Amino acid sequence: MPVTLSYPGVYIEEIPSGVRTITGVSTSDTAFIDFFGRGPMNTAVRVTSMEEFNRRFGGLHANSEASYAISQFYLNGGSIAWVVRVASGDPVTAQYRFAAGGSPAGAGLVIDAASPGLWAKGHVQVAIDHQVRTDEADLFNLAVRELDEGKRRVVATEVHRNVSMNPTNSRYVKAVVAADSTLVRIASVGTGGPPAASAPNVTGPYVLADTTSTAFNSLDDPLVGGTAKPVTDGTAPDRDALKNGLEALKVIAPYVFNILCLPAASQLPEDEMDKMIDEAGKLCLDARAFLIVDPHKGTDTLAKLTAWLPAHGDGRRNRNGALYFPRLDIPDPLNEGRPRTVGPSGTVAGVYARTDANRGVWKAPAGADDGKLVGVTLPLQVTDLQNGQFNPLGINLLRTFPIYGNVIWGARTLDGADRQASEWKYVPVRRTALFIEESLSQGLKWVVFEPNDEPLWAQIRLNVGAFMHDLFRLGAFQGRTPREAYLVKCDSETTTQTDIDHGVVNILVGFAPLKPAEFVVIQIQQMAGQLAT
Repeated sequence: MPVTLSYPGVYIEEIPSGVRTITGVSTSDTAFIDFFGRGPMNTAVRVTSMEEFNRRFGGLHANSEASYAISQFYLNGGSIAWVVRVASGDPVTAQYRFAAGGSPAGAGLVIDAASPGLWAKGHVQVAIDHQVRTDEADLFNLAVRELDEGKRRVVATEVHRNVSMNPTNSRYVKAVVAADSTLVRIASVGTGGPPAASAPNVTGPYVLADTTSTAFNSLDDPLVGGTAKPVTDGTAPDRDALKNGLEALKVIAPYVFNILCLPAASQLPEDEMDKMIDEAGKLCLDARAFLIVDPHKGTDTLAKLTAWLPAHGDGRRNRNGALYFPRLDIPDPLNEGRPRTVGPSGTVAGVYARTDANRGVWKAPAGADDGKLVGVTLPLQVTDLQNGQFNPLGINLLRTFPIYGNVIWGARTLDGADRQASEWKYVPVRRTALFIEESLSQGLKWVVFEPNDEPLWAQIRLNVGAFMHDLFRLGAFQGRTPREAYLVKCDSETTTQTDIDHGVVNILVGFAPLKPAEFVVIQIQQMAGQLAT
């Protein structure tokens, strides 16, 4: 009771309804793993626009397949990407060492670029001045600027004022720069005092008074044992580098990403690509995500695809993946708009996201309306008979139709070959199941450690039933009535006393999936004229 009943009157008590709303999870957050020009290494970073990708990872790069895939992802309707930067070899971080006042260089402030690679070498510059608060003599200002590719124009500036080399100071330079800078990090504060001021400006006594000053010092090769170590980006990712990217995705919470694209895998030797796709497919099964597979870079004709399938495609059957063919041509801004051939995964992922937002995950991301491809050209044209050769094998072809343009003309999973007779034959059916599974997994965490008896089972039936009924009302299932469309069962039949003794509650959820109208058959009959009677 809310209060002790001590006086005559009306007492109000609020009683919990037992309804806990289950919210549907995202369905189209897409992960990309590849080499990029800049950015954190082997870390999944959430990116919400092409502008943010340009700022954090350097934008398009000629050696990065995924940079073009991400551009196509946003162009075709994508909204959230998880970007993982990897590289073969051991790319080094550009660095500059300030000498402490009256101390050797090794005792002074050491500045690193915010991430490894060539992007910062000679382009990120730093300078020091002592125009600070007068009450603390050991303070100094650190200025940072980034120059464009030709080193003619300043594209970004940062000024970190009143910072200190003293770790006990609230303006400790290492902490301030780590929190506020996107260009540099403090590798070491050394053992000396504050660094000496940079040379005066031409126009004034302090270097920060003029960001065009020649007093700035460029980050360059780091000093290792007194000798310079070359700053490199590393080569394009090999299989080991891409595996490191998969490990980075495992670190983030389960099902944070829903779609996985590995454009760089198509650049590997065919056997290495097969192994990489298998490993990515296993991750997607564990993470309830969906893998979009690019054809190998050497598979650029239907004849080569026919030869490729028995050796590489037939053994790669995965209900959480789909393969799209052919590769696409897009205009390359880094090469005066000339065509560049790219894998279709980024473009298709964007179409997935657009279709999910407009129609729902249960709608096939394909067809004349919802399967349109933006900003691409198809290097080969496919006929109906050719399409009929590959569709029963679970290969989704991209086609061109008059008026409609370039479209996705297939909606089968890698497990969708006719001879497989899989219940997960279609992309929207499988993705709907993944959506329901993860939504219920996240929405039923409150059940853990609750008393395992009929009151709990009733609450589960109520909450899960409300979630499934909302999907039914949105048109996600077959059936004219909820009874025909889905079922939710959680009672003494699904959870026996033995289950209770072992701390287990079993929930049975079934649904009648909407399957795409893959073949539309129109029957026409000619009727003879009838005499009126």
